[in-house]
Amino acid sequence: MTLLFSLLIAVTVLSTSLHLWQWMSARNFPLDARQPNLPVYPAVTALKPLKGCDAETGRCLESWLTQIYPAAFQVLFGVASPDDPVCDLVRRLLFRYPKIDAQLIFCPDALGANAKVSTLAQLLPHAKHDVLIISDADIRVPLDFAGQVVGPLQNSENGLVHCLYRAANPTTVAMRWEAIAINADFWGQVLQSQSMRPHDFALGAVMATTRPVLESIGGFEALVDYLADDYQLGNRIARGGKRVVLSTMVVEGWEAPMTWGRVWRHQVRWARTFRSCKPGLYFLSILNNVTFWSLLTLACRPSRAAWILAALCWMVRIGTALRHQIVFTKSREPLVYAWLIPVKDLLGFFIWALAFLGNHVEWRGQRYRVLRNGKLIAAPK
Repeated sequence: MTLLFSLLIAVTVLSTSLHLWQWMSARNFPLDARQPNLPVYPAVTALKPLKGCDAETGRCLESWLTQIYPAAFQVLFGVASPDDPVCDLVRRLLFRYPKIDAQLIFCPDALGANAKVSTLAQLLPHAKHDVLIISDADIRVPLDFAGQVVGPLQNSENGLVHCLYRAANPTTVAMRWEAIAINADFWGQVLQSQSMRPHDFALGAVMATTRPVLESIGGFEALVDYLADDYQLGNRIARGGKRVVLSTMVVEGWEAPMTWGRVWRHQVRWARTFRSCKPGLYFLSILNNVTFWSLLTLACRPSRAAWILAALCWMVRIGTALRHQIVFTKSREPLVYAWLIPVKDLLGFFIWALAFLGNHVEWRGQRYRVLRNGKLIAAPK
């Protein structure tokens, strides 16, 4: 029992240290900082694969049509079916902005299990320009975003630029619970990983690359059967000798209200995605769970020393999580939901375990089985 207790104390201290490391990594990162203007801006095509819409979709898509960009800027919206309700929304936006080089393109072919990448592959032949921005449908960006995100691509050693993203509108308690994972933990972990080694992955909310770089890794067709297409894209570009650069710009994800069930399924899908990409690193990610390890230490021996250690660890955990959220969202509202931080950790343990106890995910209304190499196979519902 003494050996186990000592081991649990060591792991709890390690877990707390990891959060302090993430806090230090994030402390000086210039969130939303603007870069100097480029001498010459390249022509850009933005690729937007779409499926369905909600109350926030219109403003998210509109943010791409209102970009202030000093060179040619094309926007391609791709949808698999003309019956998709998002088509009417896009047509209204195109009517509202007739001077924008934008187009709605039907992409009916199922080139692989990943419908999003299948759409991207069918959009690419319509792209007029070689600098490409790939973005999810629920992402809203500032007016000068395009000019900022393509800047690093002027360096030929850089192959891809990606961005941190914030959960902008957590409107339910379930979404606020998930927002802690995004707005408190995830971006600190991304910067922590950058402090150790250059990124060999990409965050898929927004990615900028070029057609030659994309073609060098086999194009979108090489990614069309993978669940984590963003990870695969960034990883293959990095393995090809190009750098993956994290932009200082932060984009916003706007979601329709979600229930606990939907948020839970989303978190399980994300966990199984992470596990399929980097199983060893995902297994070790449980070390980040301060609440879990401190409670396990107390359960092993509820001594005065254990209580003092737990209290100190909880102070660090809650304090750094609140600081990250306040800085990242530029709001003090997270203070009201500080009680959700330990809840997030405890539920997070079960999500971590579920990542290893199954290989099925739900995505875009379809059920899939994830193979060991990260590829998808459609599964019966």
